[in-house]
Formats: sequence, structure tokens, C-alpha cells
Amino acid sequence: MSKKRVVIAGMGFGGLQAAKVLANGTIDLIMIDRNNYHLFQPLLYQVATAGLEQEAIAYPLRGLTRRWQGASFTLAEISGIDLDTRCVFTDSGKVPYDYLVIAAGSRTNFFGMQSVAANAFDLKRLDQAEDLRNHILMMFEQATREPDQKRRAAMLTFMIVGGGPTGVEFAGALRELIVYVLSQDYPAISATETRIILVEAADSLLTAMPVELRQYACRKLYSMGVEVLLESRVVGATAESVELADGLVIAAHTLFWSAGVAAAELADFISGVERSTSGRIVVQPDLSIKEHPEVFVVGDMAYCLDNEVPLPMMAPVANQQGDYAARMILAREQGKSLPPFHYADKGSMATIGRSSAVATAAGFKISGYIAWLAWLLLHLYYLIGFRNRMVVMMNWTYAYWFQERQVRLITAKKRRAGCLQ
Repeated sequence: MSKKRVVIAGMGFGGLQAAKVLANGTIDLIMIDRNNYHLFQPLLYQVATAGLEQEAIAYPLRGLTRRWQGASFTLAEISGIDLDTRCVFTDSGKVPYDYLVIAAGSRTNFFGMQSVAANAFDLKRLDQAEDLRNHILMMFEQATREPDQKRRAAMLTFMIVGGGPTGVEFAGALRELIVYVLSQDYPAISATETRIILVEAADSLLTAMPVELRQYACRKLYSMGVEVLLESRVVGATAESVELADGLVIAAHTLFWSAGVAAAELADFISGVERSTSGRIVVQPDLSIKEHPEVFVVGDMAYCLDNEVPLPMMAPVANQQGDYAARMILAREQGKSLPPFHYADKGSMATIGRSSAVATAAGFKISGYIAWLAWLLLHLYYLIGFRNRMVVMMNWTYAYWFQERQVRLITAKKRRAGCLQ
């Protein structure tokens, strides 16, 4: 009897975890992704702030595939999925399947604000991190020779929208880059001349965390020199200014957006499925699509209720869903079934700066050095590849002891065309 074919569309956290479980030689496994590497997105902001090399947080997918029996990888862009004929359409041809795991992740949600989308940086891809790093360094280069004090101040003002983990971590890392490194590289610019403004629509940062940790994070950022604007919303932007909902316009040449995500574009190419908020595909308790039990959606693309509450679009959720979907496929092939998916919340964490972080797990609330150390170890653990772990650990050790960032490279002097799309 021929092996059943399982196609995994997208090799982010959910897709990779599903592939690990399914790559046991009993099925024909085909993995499809637009990139030939798995990207560890939680550390993209460190590439943007000159802390890590791009290659340190990515791992070639074919390097994984060659170790897995019955598995193959296809570098392709998926243009559509026909659920009725069980076929995935790509720019290199169509791929039939018996089972399909859709794990294409998410895209940045600008909530329909075209001016913001056209002028803001976001972090979903490696090239975007490089673009943002180039831009930050170029702002300092240009500010050193700008005679107009207002334009100089605008060049040295950095707006960050979104007070979740990404926004908080980026704000802290950027402030440390400026204070410890760039103020030394550019002696004509004082760190006190620069402004980092973190804008959050809610009444606190890190809203998913306990109140004590939210307050700690806010106090820590304030002490570092980051301005925090709570209950504020960005409604528009140009290349040189940002407009808030209350009418205030702030002159700033840098706008970083981390205020929302939506399902990846692939969700738009799938017809006959129910969608919910942010374009996510509604799934059954076993993560399959209604009327198509052979198709599973995991990670950021899946709208899954757990205790009547939709699960957040986070890497731990994607990991557990990818594992569950793979085990469900194997169980069905053995004539068995599994109980409905249930997310085991193991907690959350965010680093704020040197020796400072917040973390919550199993009812425990931790802040400061211990939380920061736990954050470091956990991220090292989840990185793929021994070399990547060693490179990241050495970079972090060097930065900790010498307060230095080695990756201060300007590889392009202008934004790439379409880099914000």
C-alpha cells in the first residue's frame, strides 16, 4: 500500500513542529515554504538593533530535511489551495495531498491605515530586520551633518507602536544600543538628544501579564529614558512625522509598528472556509476545517477557541498546535482518535534590557535578573542548530561584558523598494 502524502504549507514554528512528528518514514512528507530557512522570529528585533547577525537566527530547511526519512522540501510560493480536489497550487506547479497542514503564520496588521503601512517598519522577515538596522544607523549618520536642529531632532526620534513583548523588547534594546554604543560611535550626538517613544493604545504595557509585572516593565523603561504614551493611538504617518488620535503630530523619521498581526496572505487564497477576526480561519476542536477533516490549520492562521476564549497568536500556541495536528494525522492512519486540542499555557516573558526581564509561569511572577536569565536560556534552547546557539550565546556574552554591539553594518543606504510590503 502506498504511503499517504502530508503537505505542510509554511515552516514557521507550527509547521516545523508538525514536520518533526511526521518525519518518521511512515508517510510521504512534503514541506513547502517561500524561504529556504526556518526563522526564529522572537529575536528579529536583535538583528534590527545590531545585536545579532541574520544567520544566527535562521536555519536552512534542507539541512533538517536530509535527516528525516520520507521527507522533502520545496521552495515555492503558494498561490492557492483547492480543498475539494485536495491540491496546493504553487509557482512551481501543483502538489496533491491526502492531508494538509496549513501553517503560514501571520502578517503585520496596519488596520487599514495606508499611510502607516507605507511609512512604518515592521519585523516579519530577515530583510526587514536588516532594513530597520540600516535605517537606524543612517539616521545617526545623517544627524551628524544636519545643520537644522528641528530636522536633526526628528532624525533622532524613534517611534515604537505597540506595548506587547516585541515593542517593549525593541524599545529596551534600541535604548541600550544608543546609550552604550552609538553615543560612542557618534561623539557629536549625545544620548540625551535622542528620543524613543513607545505608544500603546491600552492603559498598560504587556497587557497579558499580571499588574505587578506590567508596572515593573513601565518603570524600567522610564528609568532607561524611554517615553511611554499609554492610551494613545497612531492614526497616520509620513516619512517624517507621526500623527496621534488626539491630534498631536510628532516629528520622527522612524516609525516601528508592532501593534497588531493578521493571518498570512495565504488565508485569502482559500475559498469556502469560515474566517474570524484578523482573517484567521475558524477551526474545529481538533484543528481541522469544517467539512474538510483532512485539512488542519495551526498557529497564527487558526482561530481556535479554548475555554471559550480565542488562543493568542504566539509561538508557543503554534508549537503545540503543530504537534497536535501531526499526532492527529498519525492517529487517524492507525484508526484512532485524540481528544480535542487544549493549549497548555506555560507562561510568558519579555526582556526589557540588560539584566532585566519579566516572566510568569505556573502562577509564579518573576522580574529582574532571574527573569532575564530564564529568558536567555529559554531562547537559546529553542534556537535550532548548535552553531546558532553558540553564536548567539557568544554575542550575548560579549554584549553583556563589554556593552558593545558588533553588527553595526550599513548594507544599504536607502530602504529597499517594497521592503515594507
